[in-house]
Amino acid sequence: MDFKTLKTFHKIVACGSFNRAAEELNYAQSTVTMQIKKLEEDLGIRLLERGKTFRLTEAGRLFFEESRHIVKDIDHLQHHMADLLLGEGGNIRLGAVEPIASCELPQILGRFLADYPKIRVSVDIANSSALGERLVQGSLDLAVCSTPAMGTDLYFEPLYAEELVVLLPEGHPAGNNERIHLKDIREHRLLITANNCTYRKKVEIAFQELPGSQMNTMEIGSMTALKNYVAAGLGVALIPKSIVSPPPPGTIVRFIDDDPISVTFGILCKTAAFPLKQADAKLYQYLKQELGEP
Repeated sequence: MDFKTLKTFHKIVACGSFNRAAEELNYAQSTVTMQIKKLEEDLGIRLLERGKTFRLTEAGRLFFEESRHIVKDIDHLQHHMADLLLGEGGNIRLGAVEPIASCELPQILGRFLADYPKIRVSVDIANSSALGERLVQGSLDLAVCSTPAMGTDLYFEPLYAEELVVLLPEGHPAGNNERIHLKDIREHRLLITANNCTYRKKVEIAFQELPGSQMNTMEIGSMTALKNYVAAGLGVALIPKSIVSPPPPGTIVRFIDDDPISVTFGILCKTAAFPLKQADAKLYQYLKQELGEP
């Protein structure tokens, strides 16, 4: 017994006629008759009483009821497989770093899923190093992050550079000028993100190149929370321009008047994943279009 034969049996019952069932299935009537005969032989019991019309036997009624969910489930499965083949369906495990995960990504995924409603996306938020490890381990399909420590297992396509600006509490003396030299805030408490954050590494390198005493720092684990600590007057911070436009209440933004400090972001995936699955490829191109610099 195969699925085509099972479907033919259900089509006969639904249409009430061998002829109409054959027309809808685009089969010759003899093909339909042979399929039902083979089905009955396989089961060892008669399912249909034939005459000018037909009627279900007791076994036929039981077989119809018990197999109905099978036909429905396989139809459902076939539709899913067709969607997967065309890239209209599937599951995508996406990794992302902050602040992209909280700022840009929700709107991008909202538009993507509106275009591809049968695709399911899960989002894993972590730092770039951890996302790279998860891609290699196979627990992620794609990631949006900064340039990781690269190996031959990973492919990174840069999309845009995020500029860092100085966030200060209102009334801070260093905020009198529109542009600030890093040396002007060297002696002030600097609020920094967690040790594994790409932004922190960039900031530390920039300040290490300046002469002066040991930096006075305070670590804040969340980029979102860090803004509130600045507003409370606990220090100043170098922070991505995109998340302080406009500045949070109680703060002011100033540009850096030294060499610009920026972090490059892009899409990361396993080298061995190419060519990408259809759904992954659609999201990859969508992210490039949405995040890439014009």
